[in-house]
Order: sequence, then structure tokens, then C-alpha cells
Amino acid sequence: MATRSPESWIAMMKLTASLVAALFAVAAQAAPTLPAAPASQLAPVADGAPKPDATPRLAYGFLMKHGEKLVFAPCRDRSYALLEDVSADRQVTRGLEMAGLTDGRKYYVEVLGVADGNALRASELNLARAEGRCQKPGGSDEAWLASGNEPGWALAAGGEKVTLQRQGGKEISVPYQAFARQGEVAQFSAEGLELRFERQLCRDSVTEAVFGWTATVRVDGQTLRGCALVR
Repeated sequence: MATRSPESWIAMMKLTASLVAALFAVAAQAAPTLPAAPASQLAPVADGAPKPDATPRLAYGFLMKHGEKLVFAPCRDRSYALLEDVSADRQVTRGLEMAGLTDGRKYYVEVLGVADGNALRASELNLARAEGRCQKPGGSDEAWLASGNEPGWALAAGGEKVTLQRQGGKEISVPYQAFARQGEVAQFSAEGLELRFERQLCRDSVTEAVFGWTATVRVDGQTLRGCALVR
């Protein structure tokens, strides 16, 4: 798994990447017309027939607010859906508001949700940032990403290793194993590296991006704090 320097990771999060033009060509004064849902999505499920998969999955794309509506467009897809916040304590809406949600402005978002006809029922916000690049998030072997500031640091976990890079410090790499999950907390410990991620909205003061998790890293007697997202 390729590693990123803290500078490159933070630079990426500063939203300097070129925008994907015309993907969100929406009229400024009205929400776009949404395509009709296939008949198979609207018809009742017959007795004994398999029910639609209701497992929340990661959806990523552009989001724009039009009045009371949140219009979501998946990356590299011409379809649209209305995003419905079904999260506990309005976590999705609160995260979008922390990212500065305003009418007519485009945001890159990652949410866990379930497609339901022309709606995306979002149960958890993973990432929201203004004017971000629309692309498939992460690598196939990434399980977690985290970063912080003062000092700058970046961490990637997944595949075969957990790699931590720090400004002014040596790179640390330890074997990866699945994080221990209990409720709203995910933890990892190996060879003096301790990680604790909590499911709580976290705003990066440099990039102004909002993440779904806070991150605490303890290593070499040092405590690093920042934000994290799950892959």
C-alpha cells in the first residue's frame, strides 16, 4: 500500500484538485428532474421473494442544497437522488452544516446509506468538504485514514500494515489487524502504537472538511489528535 507524506495528504485535503466540471449541472432555482424508479423498485415484494438489500453502503459524490432539498449525484454518473437524513441525532445534517452547507454550493460527500427508489437514505456521514474532487475514495486495501495538524501527521491502516507519518518524526509501520470495535469506538494497539477512533463529527481546522470520526494516536510518549474516516 502506497504511503502519503503529511504534506501531500494535507495538500490533498486543501481542495486544490481540479473540479469535475458539468457533473452537477443543476438549475440554480429548482431541483433537477429525477429519473423514475424502475418498476421493480416500486412494486411490492411478493411473499417468499428475496427482499431488497437494506445494508448501508458507502456512497460518494457531489451534493447540492436547493431550498429544503439535498440533491446527490454519484461520481461519474448522470443520475440524481434526493438525500434523506435518517441518521441518529441528525448526524448527517449536522455534519453538512459544520462543513458550511449553503444553497447552490457544491460539496463532495461520502455517506453510508441505502438507495430507495429516487432517494438515498443516509444513516451516517463519513466525509464532507466544499468543492472537493469527485473520485473513488481510497485504495482497495485501505480500512482507515486519519490525519491531524500541529504537528502534521497522517495515518493509513489496511492491507498488511498501519503506517504513521509525522512532521519531524520518523515513519512508523506495524502489521495491520482488524480494529476492535465496541459501540461507537474502534481501537488498535501494536508495538507501542495505540489508536482510538470515536464515531463523532470532527472538523479539520486546516481543510475545513468534516469527518465522521475523531482520532487519537499515542506513540513514543506523544499524543496526536485529529480526524478519521472509515473505508
